[in-house]
Amino acid sequence: MDDMDLTSVESKATYKQIQNYVLEKFGFKVSTLYIAQVKKKHGLEVREHYNISKNEKQKIPQCTIEKEEAILDALKHFKMVYY
Repeated sequence: MDDMDLTSVESKATYKQIQNYVLEKFGFKVSTLYIAQVKKKHGLEVREHYNISKNEKQKIPQCTIEKEEAILDALKHFKMVYY
């Protein structure tokens, strides 16, 4: 089957699948926040989250380069990005 034959549903991995892939291949855990940040950075759809803090001065942790590269590798593995 060609890559182009995949439907949009078949080419999407869950956050849990991405987390498991990163853990198995790279040996560390990534948070759903980091996955969402990387997906957003690469133009993939990210749903609005519902546990938004009312604290305007809240510091949001940013994904490290090492974890971003691991998540990007997972997105490539699941054919969600092609570069």
